[in-house]
Amino acid sequence: MVGSSHEALHRIFQKGPALLTRALQRVLHVPFPEPHEIAALNVDLTETEPVERRVDTLLRAETDEGTYLLVVESQGKVDDRKRGSWPYYLSYLYEKYRCEPVLIVITQNSATARWAAQPIRLGFPGWHSLTVRPLVLGPDNVPVITDERQAEQDVPLAVLSAMTHGRGPQAAPILESLATALKTIDPDSAAVFVQFVDSCLADPQAKQMWRDLMTAIQYFWRHPLAEQVREEGREQGLEQGREEGRAQAKAEMVLHVLEWRGIPVPEHVCERVNTCDDPDQLELWAQRAVHATYAEDLFVEE
Repeated sequence: MVGSSHEALHRIFQKGPALLTRALQRVLHVPFPEPHEIAALNVDLTETEPVERRVDTLLRAETDEGTYLLVVESQGKVDDRKRGSWPYYLSYLYEKYRCEPVLIVITQNSATARWAAQPIRLGFPGWHSLTVRPLVLGPDNVPVITDERQAEQDVPLAVLSAMTHGRGPQAAPILESLATALKTIDPDSAAVFVQFVDSCLADPQAKQMWRDLMTAIQYFWRHPLAEQVREEGREQGLEQGREEGRAQAKAEMVLHVLEWRGIPVPEHVCERVNTCDDPDQLELWAQRAVHATYAEDLFVEE
């Protein structure tokens, strides 16, 4: 029994599925291809089991022209599953926040960048129900910053340049200019940027060069407080003071990276990190903190 116009207006197409294609072709004059078969599917779209769907980074931008949601996805390689997940992300976010979502993809690979830049069109040729056009940042459009002055003027952009082009032939001058520019900003931010770059350098030679540069300016897995403690330890000849300084510095670095990325740190995580006196363990946690989704991810393999 049909009890409303809402129900009748769609159920007529369940009764005569071919009517829908005729309406498209003859009423809307849409060149929909003639189907060989039409089958009714279950209309219930409720997920029967929890499905985890998570974007890499989500930012809300308020502008004079309106509010936008910036969806940032880091893409390492071609993945055709994104044809489904990216449109889903944007539709879901618009429904939840009623703000215009903007998809931004960042990659270190030119081939992946070209693939990601291709519009995702859902529908049929000549009439697309949904089109997703990602904005892509990659080796072909992120500037190569090798000039120290330019790097100092915009340190975050210089960091992005190093992260994007770190595997290319210009890695050395990019890293050298960035190393100089990092001296001009506050040490805490510099230390976080150092780890971001280190995690993106796939080329062993470039990674070693970066670590050598950072060791020279005392930023690699370090904090200024640690240098102060180690200096005091050297003056007093106390090896224990130097070890405690290294552990304390790395513990602070782990927590600072999580805080900088906006990840809540429960008290039990903070206590476990601060009471750890193993520099190697703390260095591992510092590396995990760069990619962690939750603070507990530091200990995921333990």
